Amino acid sequence: MTDDAHGFLVGLVGSGIGPSLSPPLHEREADELGLRYLYRRLDLDVLARPASAVGEVLAAARLAGYDGLNVTHPCKQLVLGHLDELSPDAAALGAVNTVVLRGGRAVGHNTDWSGFARAFDRGLPEAALDRVVLLGAGGAGAAVAHALLTLGAARLTVLDVDGQRAGALAGSLAERFGAGRAVGGDLAGLPAALAGADGLVHATPTGMAAHPGLPLDAALLRPELWVADIVYRPLRTALVRTARERGCRVLDGGGMAVFQAVDSFRLFTGVEPDAGRMLAHFTELVSGARVA
Repeated sequence: MTDDAHGFLVGLVGSGIGPSLSPPLHEREADELGLRYLYRRLDLDVLARPASAVGEVLAAARLAGYDGLNVTHPCKQLVLGHLDELSPDAAALGAVNTVVLRGGRAVGHNTDWSGFARAFDRGLPEAALDRVVLLGAGGAGAAVAHALLTLGAARLTVLDVDGQRAGALAGSLAERFGAGRAVGGDLAGLPAALAGADGLVHATPTGMAAHPGLPLDAALLRPELWVADIVYRPLRTALVRTARERGCRVLDGGGMAVFQAVDSFRLFTGVEPDAGRMLAHFTELVSGARVA
């Protein structure tokens, strides 16, 4: 446990993060636990800095006495070279979404994968995992891929606009989980991959408020397919709406957003948050933002 008298200063680094619900989600839970906690947005777009400037933002946060940072698109991999240490999960994934600043050291963690795993178990219980397609091989995609194989996916097809990046991710997954568990390719392989798949997970920015749209041809969505989207602003993305209309079982990005926040909060404070309370608060926040 931490000293409850200690105040916490935390930030979120990324591009286009104005709509993020992380600040109120963290701050409300801290209030419930009697902790002094300030969560600030460090938006690279507002700062007029490129994603490659994440190291500068991290250095400034260290000087300013921050206790930690959440890291989001497009910095989850770019931040790696600016950290003193990585947790085993973050090192395996090659992506960081949580940085703990303590004792003069910056330690990177990944709570995206555990957040997705908990959300998937809760939202799509008993979903078939023989063949799964993952769209997106960036930092979030790497975390989701790790979660899916940990949950027991027999074969994961990773597809990305950059086929080489997808292949590299599949190769690293095969090293950790076994040969044949993951293959990679570009988006040209999507129709064939989905034709024999049990489920689809979407892990690209498409569907976010700043990147509206559908990440694939709606005709590829069969009723037998379950579909999970990790985007949560808006919660009802074009993919979520379309998949539901076509009869698919659907998991929106809300659960992952909350459970990764639960794990990040614990890392920042040393205090166990109430996950149920945070889920309820998230629902309230989404309803208030009129994006449910």
